[in-house]
Amino acid sequence: MSTRPIWMERPNPLVQATKSIALGIAVLLVIVPFWSIVATSLADQKTIDTSGGGMVLWPGGTSISAYRAILSGGVVTRALTISIGITVVGTLFSLTATSGLAYWLSRRGAAGARPMLMVVLGAVLFSPGLIPSYLVVKQLGLLDSWWSLILPVVVNAFNVLVMRAFFQQLPQELFESAAIDGASSATTLVRIVLPLSKAVLAVMGLFYAVGYWNAFFNALLYIQSTDKWPMSLVLRTFVVNQTTIGGDQVGAGAEAMPPQLPLQMAILVVALVPILVVYPFLQKHFAKGVMVGAVKG
Repeated sequence: MSTRPIWMERPNPLVQATKSIALGIAVLLVIVPFWSIVATSLADQKTIDTSGGGMVLWPGGTSISAYRAILSGGVVTRALTISIGITVVGTLFSLTATSGLAYWLSRRGAAGARPMLMVVLGAVLFSPGLIPSYLVVKQLGLLDSWWSLILPVVVNAFNVLVMRAFFQQLPQELFESAAIDGASSATTLVRIVLPLSKAVLAVMGLFYAVGYWNAFFNALLYIQSTDKWPMSLVLRTFVVNQTTIGGDQVGAGAEAMPPQLPLQMAILVVALVPILVVYPFLQKHFAKGVMVGAVKG
């Protein structure tokens, strides 16, 4: 009987082949639908008609008229600008508030830290509910305001706990040295702690950015004016509900309007691309930043 550890054993070829096939099928299940969306968004009217008016896997006649239309002005361009602004501002606000609160909770002997920690833990376990949240937003005068998509969710309790765990793992000698040099808590946080916390900041920033970018339900509840719609409501209206897109809603005249299906798929691609572009730059920090909260709470 072999006494070698299991990780030193030679892999079973059959098991390896089975894993490769399963992984290949999983990759295809992800790539094929996305490729079909991109191909349909680039298809011309003839290709759409040939496919029976549905999705295509290969655009026989390629056309970027759908992208040119939605990015030349109108409701989609406006919603894209709004979503980018909400995501950038909201993520900056959230990272600032989360890092500040987490740093306070991570310091031993900080005044009021333990009661606030109980509040944060309670926020993880209990949700305020839809009606109380709506009433608070209404009483604060945030209805039909972009701030209603930022302020109610500016701090996520789980993210605070993960960042607090990361801060607690930093060497205590750093804080003692900063205190001896006369650095305040704010200076220590900005000059010492945050530069050492790029991994967790990158992950938390990604979590917050995805949340703000995909903010659909809050937008549906609080945003009443169509000229303030973010991309999530545009997707719901024109892609999910399949509302007809008119020439006055995009940057194209009625005579130059692309087919409806390529327009809808182009809107979907435009809504997906920003997060897909940002994620690869943060991927190297993802595993390290997420595992911190699982190792130490």
